[in-house]
Amino acid sequence: MTGRAGYADRSLLVWGGVALGLLTVLRGIVAACTPPSPDEAYYWVWSRALAPGYLDHPPMVALWIRGGTALLGDTTLGIRLPAALSAGVGTLFLAAAARDLGWGPAAGRMVRAGILLNATLALGIGAVTMTPDTPLLFFITTALWALGRLHVTGRGGWWLVLGLALGLACDSKYTAVLPGAGLAFWLLGSRSGRVWLRTPWPWCAAMLALLLFLPVIGWNAAHHWASFVRQGGRAGDWRPARAVQFLGELAGGQVGLATPLVALFFAGGLWQALRRAWRDDAAALLACWTVPAIVVFVQHALGDRVQANWPVLLYPGLAIAAASLTWRFWGPASALGFVLTLLVYVQSTLSPVALSPHLDITLRQMAGWQDLARAADGMAPSGGFIAADEYGLASELALALPRRPVIGIEPRWALFDLPRAAGGQQGIFLCSERRLRTVDPTPFSRMTRIGTLARGRGAQVAERYAVFRVTLAPEAPAWTARLPSGAV
Repeated sequence: MTGRAGYADRSLLVWGGVALGLLTVLRGIVAACTPPSPDEAYYWVWSRALAPGYLDHPPMVALWIRGGTALLGDTTLGIRLPAALSAGVGTLFLAAAARDLGWGPAAGRMVRAGILLNATLALGIGAVTMTPDTPLLFFITTALWALGRLHVTGRGGWWLVLGLALGLACDSKYTAVLPGAGLAFWLLGSRSGRVWLRTPWPWCAAMLALLLFLPVIGWNAAHHWASFVRQGGRAGDWRPARAVQFLGELAGGQVGLATPLVALFFAGGLWQALRRAWRDDAAALLACWTVPAIVVFVQHALGDRVQANWPVLLYPGLAIAAASLTWRFWGPASALGFVLTLLVYVQSTLSPVALSPHLDITLRQMAGWQDLARAADGMAPSGGFIAADEYGLASELALALPRRPVIGIEPRWALFDLPRAAGGQQGIFLCSERRLRTVDPTPFSRMTRIGTLARGRGAQVAERYAVFRVTLAPEAPAWTARLPSGAV
C-alpha cells in the first residue's frame, strides 16, 4: 500500500513538473508577443542607467532587465525573460515550502500550492511582464522555502539563506519588510522563536539582510531620501469618510488579482492557519508571516487607496496555507483562474474582442507604441530630438527609436545618471491631450503646435497626443535629460 501510494505521489509530482514546464514555455511566448507597457519601458531605462536606487523603487527590477537584455538584446522577450523563468523556478521553491510548512499529505499540498498560486491573475500576468513585483515574489517565495527548511531541520544555517532572500526582496520592493516584521513578531512571541533568539543565527540573518539593503539606504541618503519620502509619505493618512470605499477597493482588488475562488481558498487557508497557530509551529509561522502585513494594508486603507498589487507579496504564504485545506473544489477554483488568465493572454496578443480603453487594460497600456513612435519619428526634423513630459511615454519612445535622440522632461530624470540635454536643439514634443492644460513650457524657448497623433489598436484609440515643434531653451532645466536608446 505504501509502495503504491509513494508511486502515485511521485507520478503526481512528475506530471506537475511537466505541466509547469509547458506553462513556462507558454508564458515565454506571450511575453515575446505582447508589447512592453510604459512602466516596463521605464524600468528598462533604469537598466541602462544602473544605480543603487531610484525614485519609485529599489534597483532589483533594473538588474533583472539588464540580465535579460544582455542575453537577448533590448527586445520585449529580453526585458521579460527573467519573469517567465522566475515564475517557474519560484513554483518549485513554493512546492518545497508547502512540503515543509503545511499540514496533511505532502505531495498533494505541494502540487495544490503551486497550482493555486499559478492560477492567480497576479502571477499569470506577472510572469509575462516585468515589474518590481516580479523579483519580489521570487525572493519572498525563496524566503518561505528557507523558512520551511529551518522549521523541518532545525539547522541554524538556514537563517542565513532566509536573511539573504529577505535582503534581496527588500532590494526589489520596500513592502518586503512586512513579512520580515512578521517573522520578528514570531521570534518574540513564540517559545520556539525565543529559543532561536538565544543563538546568533537570527541576528546574523538580520545583519545580512541589512547589509544587502545598505546600498539602497546610501542612495536615498545621497538623494534627499527621495524614494523613502515618496513611498513612506502616504503612511498615516486618516480619512474615515472614505475608509469604506478604500477598504472595498482593497478587498475587491484581491478578489480580482487572486481570482474569486482562489481568493476564497486563500481566506480559508489563513483562517485555518490562525486556528492552528497555538499548537502548530508551521501554522504560527504562516500566520505571523501574513497577518501583520494585512493589518498594515487595512490601516493604510483607512486614509488612502491601497494599490491592488501591494498585497501580492502575501500570495505565496497564503497558497501554502490554502493547499492544506481539504476542500474538494480546489480544481474548479484553479481552472477558473487559469481561464481568466488565458483570456487576458489572448486579448493582449490576438485582440479578438474590441473593447474600450476603460475595459481593456491591454489596449490602454500596451497597444500602438511602435506605430506612435514611427509616426513621431516621421514628424521630427532630421537629426532632431523627440521629447515627452510623461516618464512612460518618453521611455516607450526611447526603447522604440534606437537612432533618434529622445529627451525626458520631468523632475524625476534629475535623479538618474543620464546626460543633460543641451539647449538650443530643435525637435518635437509630444504631450497627451489630457495634460495640455498643465504643460510646462519652461524647457522651451519656442513651442508651436503642428499636429496630433493617436495611439491604439486598429480603429480603437487608446490615447491622443498633441505634437509641438520646439526649441530647447538655452538654459534647459537640470531634469531635462537625454534617455538611452533601445531596439524593440
